Amino acid sequence: MGDFNLALVIVAIVVCVIVFISSIYLLVNYQHPDDANQAYFPKFVVVFGLSIAMISILMLPADVANRHACRHAIYNGACKLTLPMKDLWLAVYIVDAILVFFVIPFAMFFYEGDQEKTLGKRIKSALLWVVSTAVVCALVLGILYGVIGKVDFSVRHLASGTTSFPTSWQFSNNQPCIGNTARQCSAFTASVASEKTWTMRTTFPEYVVALATIVGSVLFTIFGGVGIACLPLGLITAFIRRPKAVITRSQYIKEATELGKKARELKKAADGLRQEEKSGAKGRAWRKNVKSVEKELLQLEEDVNLLEEAYPQGEKAETAWAFTVLGYLAKFILGIIGLIVSVAWVAHIIIYLLVDPPLSPFLNEVFIKLDDVWGLLGTAAFAFFCFYLLLAVIAGAMMLGLKLVFITIHPMKWGATLMNSFLFNVGLILLCSISVIQFCATAFGYYAQATAAQEIFGHTLQSLRGIKYLYKYNVFQIGFVILAGLTFLYYIAFGWRRKKPSARFQLSS
Repeated sequence: MGDFNLALVIVAIVVCVIVFISSIYLLVNYQHPDDANQAYFPKFVVVFGLSIAMISILMLPADVANRHACRHAIYNGACKLTLPMKDLWLAVYIVDAILVFFVIPFAMFFYEGDQEKTLGKRIKSALLWVVSTAVVCALVLGILYGVIGKVDFSVRHLASGTTSFPTSWQFSNNQPCIGNTARQCSAFTASVASEKTWTMRTTFPEYVVALATIVGSVLFTIFGGVGIACLPLGLITAFIRRPKAVITRSQYIKEATELGKKARELKKAADGLRQEEKSGAKGRAWRKNVKSVEKELLQLEEDVNLLEEAYPQGEKAETAWAFTVLGYLAKFILGIIGLIVSVAWVAHIIIYLLVDPPLSPFLNEVFIKLDDVWGLLGTAAFAFFCFYLLLAVIAGAMMLGLKLVFITIHPMKWGATLMNSFLFNVGLILLCSISVIQFCATAFGYYAQATAAQEIFGHTLQSLRGIKYLYKYNVFQIGFVILAGLTFLYYIAFGWRRKKPSARFQLSS
């Protein structure tokens, strides 16, 4: 067991280093050129937040591996010598909550502050907003914890008489208990009146994690349900709509001229909106036009990128076109793999979670059999399915952000993402990562049984007063499956066609 624990600690350290390097890589490649060599505090928050999000997702497989470290031990206290996963879970998710509700809002307010103000005034303004938020959150959490911060466990009170110690043990399906008279144990023959409710107060850290999970579960149900379908189907449709061949120079000039005309219209519209802002005419029509300009600008950038793909230029034009073809082929292959994983996820939710009793352990049994082949193979597959679910959440957030008016999402573009957009998306990922872990702990409850995560997200969360019925009746799982089905139908009906921009602006001046 000691060698297994040492190997697990080494793997955990290596994974943390890889996660940190990956976060820096994402920051460097996605950041906008205007943020180069500045905005160091928001960048630190982005790297730290991304690292916490990815580590939290990978902690559940680590929790399972940690449980395996002591399953063959001879004495009961062996599991106390492994990693203190419950303390690590609570520490990670308290840090997660602090980042989401305090640090990231402060970094966003600081970054978006008036650049003409001094550093001290920008910090003061950001602190005022964050302190106000902190006071409101503390009051709400304190009141809720004091009033309904309890868990209600349903227990059954059993009592029986004594019997002499048997000289032989004869247990079978027909004789599960000691004695020749009873064919069923007391737990089966007990009356309904023996069931009672055992109430106890949960710890404050667990209550904070539970409430954050509820908020994240709402977002996870929406974004994850949409993303589990649009992530693979988006890659496949990108391959189907790919440029089949390099366009001619005359076609390029025609398209470039049209895009230049649209760019001039956008600039004229933006200048008009800027004049309205200076004059103080920031009404409802102004905000509507700002959103229209932003949406058209994103569409224009996408059109420019597609035109550059269809007509590569320069000395290495043929190489660029070859990489474009290979890129779309990779999208198609990844889309097919993702579609298989998405179908497996939805099928597992229906088979294991929505049907009572479950028809089959399904993926749980697959992971167990993979563990029998090699110790960490099932854990690696388990980690892949959990991480894929987080990617689906991100894909769903990006899709809905461009489709729904009432949701404001800062889009992330390769090499053109400002720090406020980065911070917003990191906060969204952190908030949803809690729910992803809770969802995975429930969906793979058979494989992840007796883990610290299941203790926190299973017993405590699903027995918490006031919100336990959301989990009792599988509200989030049902919503997830319904949105996944609707998104699939949307792609079948409309997803293959590319929406053309309207390029219409209604300026009041």
